[in-house]
Amino acid sequence: MSYTLLNIGYGSSVVADEVIAILAPNSAPMRRLRDEAKEEKRLIDATHGRKTRSIIIMKDNHIILSATQTDTISLRYVALNQEKK
Repeated sequence: MSYTLLNIGYGSSVVADEVIAILAPNSAPMRRLRDEAKEEKRLIDATHGRKTRSIIIMKDNHIILSATQTDTISLRYVALNQEKK
């Protein structure tokens, strides 16, 4: 079985086919989402101590925090999907 990995910055990657959404962390609903995931042990912090600049929601309901801009990750995701075709 082959997986396509999406680079989310600073040496971290996620399985691209498992990504549901890539969101900006600025709003109150995103803060609530992050807090709920932390309480339920579904939060993965891939910021490596840097400021959170994007939130990635996965199919298995995990929430991943990244220090890479939302636009940058989105462009990488689109490029991966274009390579598959």
